[in-house]
Amino acid sequence: MTELILADGAVVGARGEHLTDSSAARGIPSSREVVGEFEIIAAATIVSSGGIGGNHDLVRAAWPERLGTPPAHMLTGVPAYVDGSMHGVSAAAGAHLINGDRMWHYVEGITNWDPVWPAHGIRILPGPSSLWLDATGTRLPVPLFPGFDTLGTLAHLRATGHDHSWFVTSRQIVEKEFALSGSEQNPDLTGKDVGLLLKSRLAKGPTGPVQSFLDEGTDFIVENDLETLLEQMSQADGGELLDIDQVRREVVARDREIDNDFTKDAQIGMLRSMRSYRGDKLIRTAAPHRLQDPSAGPMVAVKLHVLTRKSLGGIETDLDGRALASDGAVIPGLFAAGEASGFGGGGVHGYRALEGTFLGGCLFSGRQAGRAAARF
Repeated sequence: MTELILADGAVVGARGEHLTDSSAARGIPSSREVVGEFEIIAAATIVSSGGIGGNHDLVRAAWPERLGTPPAHMLTGVPAYVDGSMHGVSAAAGAHLINGDRMWHYVEGITNWDPVWPAHGIRILPGPSSLWLDATGTRLPVPLFPGFDTLGTLAHLRATGHDHSWFVTSRQIVEKEFALSGSEQNPDLTGKDVGLLLKSRLAKGPTGPVQSFLDEGTDFIVENDLETLLEQMSQADGGELLDIDQVRREVVARDREIDNDFTKDAQIGMLRSMRSYRGDKLIRTAAPHRLQDPSAGPMVAVKLHVLTRKSLGGIETDLDGRALASDGAVIPGLFAAGEASGFGGGGVHGYRALEGTFLGGCLFSGRQAGRAAARF
């Protein structure tokens, strides 16, 4: 039993998948799994349990129409305990859950070959060079290039009716442009090791974690030539959806435009523009080349999945992180911070947000809630 005993003496609890009939009728989410029991008795309680990304049922239930139909298959980009269970407990205590349809999921998810939790996925943070195809083999439209518009790409891919897409690329591009999300995938950064950072980012060859995915990842296909790559893609799970002739045409057309100094291909033009900045040229973009160039090979295909990640809505709070009821009244002793409160009040980022701005909302709302709880 998880309980919140609030300042006014009220006791609120939730047990595993079971909620009272009245709670279920109010749409309060429940956890799929609770290990052990705990009880909180305090003058002030700050809920900072994250969002709902670990519970795919809750993600699907909150999925907005603007992003199409929810995927039948997703990977999980947050720990399993980030399952929305404390949202339910807080709602049972009277807190108002707001803007649940505002969410941020990635479309460059790959299955972790060494998972930490069930359906564990890692996101590729891609550079701009890979050819991006939907599940049928059709190139994604402008401006949905790798690393550009996350939610725009998600909406487009959901409109295709399929839960996966593909990168077709080269080893040279993988070496230079593939970074992986997650602290364990970036030991040079998390360990603050400048020497390792320079070696891994500037030296020839992929980083150790990326090489492990090339060797062990179930979503990676590595072949020396296009025809063998196409054959292996067609035999992969979901490969039956591919129009192999269409994939071949897309690759050939992309390679032809790489050799054209006056190309009107917007992705290639953007790649060339990015390389005019020294930082991108040195550590973020591969030198433009044909995907079928043997010197840049072997060729690589990567099957990509939807990866759950962030909840932009959550527990409604005031500017002091105090949880609010549906009528705007403050719930004494209950505070929320971080992603549990939608990064600060249940919608501070709007519908789309900006990449790289989520941490700030966590820090600020945590500071506000902590100070307010101390005063309380």
